[in-house]
Formats: sequence, structure tokens, C-alpha cells
Amino acid sequence: MLEKMTTMKMRSIGYAVVAVSVATLLPMAANGQIRQRPAHPTQEELRKMTAQGDKLIEFYRIMAGSYLDTMNYEAVVEKGITGMLAELDPHSIYLTAKEQQASNEELGGGFSGIGIEFNTLADTIVVVNTIVGGPAEAVGLLPGDRIVSIDGRNAVGTPRDEVPRYLRGPKGTKVEVEVFRRGTPGNPAFTITRDDIPINTVDAAYKPDPRTGYIKVNRFGSTTGREFADAFARLNGTGPVRRAGAGSNEGGIDGLILDLRGNGGGFLPEAIRMSEFFLDAGQRVVSTEGNMYPPQKADALNNGTYNRGRLIVLVDEVSASASEIVAGAVQDWDRGVIVGRTTFGKGLVQREFSLSDGSAVRLTIAKYLTPTGRAIQRPYQPGHSDDYYREHIAQMSAAADPAAALDSATLAAPAYRTLRSGRTVYGAGGIRPDVVVAADTTGYSPYWSALVRTGRLREFVQSHLDDKRAEINGRYRDVESFIERFDANTLLPALADYAAERGIERNEEDMERSKVWIAAQIKALIAQQLWETEGYYRVTHATVDETFRKAHGMMLRWYETTAEHAQAVTEELVQQLSD
Repeated sequence: MLEKMTTMKMRSIGYAVVAVSVATLLPMAANGQIRQRPAHPTQEELRKMTAQGDKLIEFYRIMAGSYLDTMNYEAVVEKGITGMLAELDPHSIYLTAKEQQASNEELGGGFSGIGIEFNTLADTIVVVNTIVGGPAEAVGLLPGDRIVSIDGRNAVGTPRDEVPRYLRGPKGTKVEVEVFRRGTPGNPAFTITRDDIPINTVDAAYKPDPRTGYIKVNRFGSTTGREFADAFARLNGTGPVRRAGAGSNEGGIDGLILDLRGNGGGFLPEAIRMSEFFLDAGQRVVSTEGNMYPPQKADALNNGTYNRGRLIVLVDEVSASASEIVAGAVQDWDRGVIVGRTTFGKGLVQREFSLSDGSAVRLTIAKYLTPTGRAIQRPYQPGHSDDYYREHIAQMSAAADPAAALDSATLAAPAYRTLRSGRTVYGAGGIRPDVVVAADTTGYSPYWSALVRTGRLREFVQSHLDDKRAEINGRYRDVESFIERFDANTLLPALADYAAERGIERNEEDMERSKVWIAAQIKALIAQQLWETEGYYRVTHATVDETFRKAHGMMLRWYETTAEHAQAVTEELVQQLSD
């Protein structure tokens, strides 16, 4: 009875955030209130809290009434808040009103604007892509256009982070932009009516072979569950989402590769919904516990749409929080194979407290546990956030030999048994993959780094497309033919010339070392502009993404095993697939 009372119902929880750069919030009701009351502090704890709060207010009044010079009260208070939070854990954060608004837009699934992807090159706003069906596409704005004026204001030289301030606005309002378009006299003007613009969290969804689906999720926003289900439905056949079993499915999929690499987290309910997609009714997804809030638990309410098919989840050292909830549930229930590198290890839960000026504090109130009871949070010392993140950088640097890092970390990590096959898994340090794929650093060079850091590589790609976009569109009817026939190596000499003219000294040795990666990046960036973000990933998968290649090869071998292996992952199966 008690467990029933403390179990969160999947459909009744509201939005909470689980991320590294964006906070993790405790599940909340639709009205924004915590569903269960926090535990009451003792009288002694209450006395201490009140005394210290009074002391802080007393100091502020003295300072405000007695200090010699005029003060910037906003700056002083904000530094005071961030200073106090710095004495706590690494993930309790303060967001200014501007940062809070940007965060809400990013995770809330959209904003009102004109519907373009843009970059700033040589102080000019360049349209990289127009969003399909968006306002900019509707009036004829094209990729490659340079925006030179916004509502009569010279737009050349506008800093990149200031551009949204001029292009976004309330739905239904108008903005006039003038563009420079190569081959068109003058600067054509477009009047664009702003509309709701979605921020998609699914970057790519395609079939690398007739039986396998691939879905890339970049973060867990408020629309991720719907986007993911829609992407799965497209891969699994037209019409309503159909179950993909172990056999043929009329063009559907028999295996799914879910890519959570680089995904730093997002809304907790969306992570729970995605986990439920793969689980049976009643199976635990995640639980939380803390000193001031009672334990809470989230179980899958229904059998998941894809609760039987073959599943591989890709993770890396940036995958965090909500991503770790999904990967942890999949691993603990032996539902799929985790491939890649150890995840970030962010297992703390924050609640967001809005402040009167639009700013917010996201304060850690609990930790989350995977279905086996594993705490994923990496160890930390309160007040030593710099050391915490330095350790993570060291972890990323060790990614070229992750097996050695895992061996040393395992010595101090608590061991657990998965819930169906009894495999050994570890806590207190992220989700450790079943199959480790080392980061490929053989192609790295300072020259390649300089091309990327200075933006010269992207500028070169944009310049090339300015000249050759129509030719490339005419020659390659789709991304498949582009991947098969386009040779980016022929552009390397021109890239070296372009970069040298702009201050990056030639380095033939570095170019030779990095040419495979540089050519792949050129090709991927071109594909991104012609076939959106999915084109970028399809090129990298076909050229330099060893983790994807490993996972895809494992999936193809999985098809050769018995159907029972699709039901529960075992040590024997992992070994068989990874050999």
C-alpha cells in the first residue's frame, strides 16, 4: 500500500528538467506544485535556518544603507546567490531572466520567429536552411541568402547571439529583411509574418539497412516523446505506430539504434516516456530519494510500443541525466545493449524556484536511482565544482583508452545485478556501456583544430555552396547518391588556400594526418545544408563514426541469432555480438 501511494503515475506528472547545463527538476503536478509535501525540518534545524536567513537580510540592509559608493544591486545580489550555490553541489545553478527565457524556449519545444537556421560568417548573417513549412520558406527566403538589413537597420556586424532578438517576436507580427543573393541585382526585400517555430529534438531518423531503424535525439524537450514516436512510426511503416517484432514487418523494422550521444538531458517526464516505449507495464523506470522529500518512483503504465524488438543505445561521456535514465532502465532490465563510452554521471535532481524578476534558481533536492537501485551521480566534494568538471575533462581525455579507465574505476564502484539476466553493472559513476568503443583520436591535429575553432572550415563550405549549390543539387538527386559519389578530398587544396589567405598557416603534415576527418566534415556540412541535420549524420555514419559502425554491425549479427535473444540481453549475447 505504501509503495502504491509513493509511485508516480506516468501520465500525471508534470514537467521537470534533467540535464547538465539545464537543471533536473523533481516531478511536479500539472499546476507546478510538488506532488508530495517535503519532510518537515526539526525544530533545531528550523532555528538554525531562520537565524542564518535573518543574518543575511541584516547584512544586506547594512550594506545597502551604509556603503560609500553607489552599488549595482542586481550584480551584487546575483553574485551572492551564485556564491552560495557554489558551496553546494556542482548542479545547483542560478539563471538570469535572459538565461531562463532561452532555456524555456530550448526545452519548451519552440518560439515565435521566421523559421531559419543561420550562421554568422565574416560579420554577415547567412541563411543556412529554412524550416520546411515555416514563414521564411513561404515568402521565398533561400539557403545562402545574406541578411543585410532587418526592419531598416543595418544587420551587418550583428553578433550571433543578438540575431534572435531582431528576428524573433510575437506570433503574427511582421519583420522586413533585405538580403544579398548572388546573381540577383540589388538587395531583395521580404516581409515575413512571424509564426510558431518548433525546436526539434530528433535530429535524424532513417534506415541504414532495410531492417534497422536509427533515431538520433539531441535533448529531452517537451515534444521529444511525440517526436520520437512519430519518427519510429515513419521507420516502422506508414500510418499508426505498429509493433516491430523479431520477424519481418511489411517494411517495418526489426532492430532500433537509439543515439543519445551528446545528449545532456532535459525534461524528466520525456525520459520516462521514452523508457516506457521499451518496457513492460509495471517495470520501474527511475526513482528519487532525498533528505527533505519522500522517495518517489516512476513505473511504466503500459506495455511499450517497442518492448520486444532488438535495441542498441549509443552513449558517450556527454550523455547525461535524462539520457542516463533511459540508458539505465534499458540496461537494468536487460532490454538492450549499451554501446559507446561511460556517460557523464549526473544523477542529481533539481527543483526550479522562480524569482520575482524572471530569474530562477535550480536547487538540488534529491538523487535519482536506476531500476536496480544504482546511483549514477559521480562523486563530488561540495564547494569544489571546478575539480568536479576537471575530472570530467580528464575522463573525456581518457576516452581513447576507456577500457583502462573502466578497470580502475570498477575497483571502488558498487556492483549490482540486472533484473532479468543477472549481469553485473556498476553505480556511482555514470552508465558504463556493455560494449566499449574508444574515441578515435588518430586523426586529430592542431591544424584541423584551428580550422574548426576559427570557423574557417564552415566559412569555406558556405563559400563553396555559394558557387556550386545548384550544380550539386542537379548532380545528386538524394543524400544516398551524394554519399556514394561526392568526393570531398578534391576540395582539400582549395580549403588550405582559403584558410591560408585568412591567417591559418599551411601544415602539410597535419593535413595528411587529418585529411580523412576534414574531408568527412566538409562532406557532412554540405549534406547538412542540402538535406538538413539528418544529412550530416548520414555522412558521418558512412565515413568516420566508428561507434555507429560497431553498433550497426552488431545489429546485423543480432539478426542471425534466435528470436529469443530479442527478449532479454545476456552476457553471452553481448559477447557474441561484439566479437
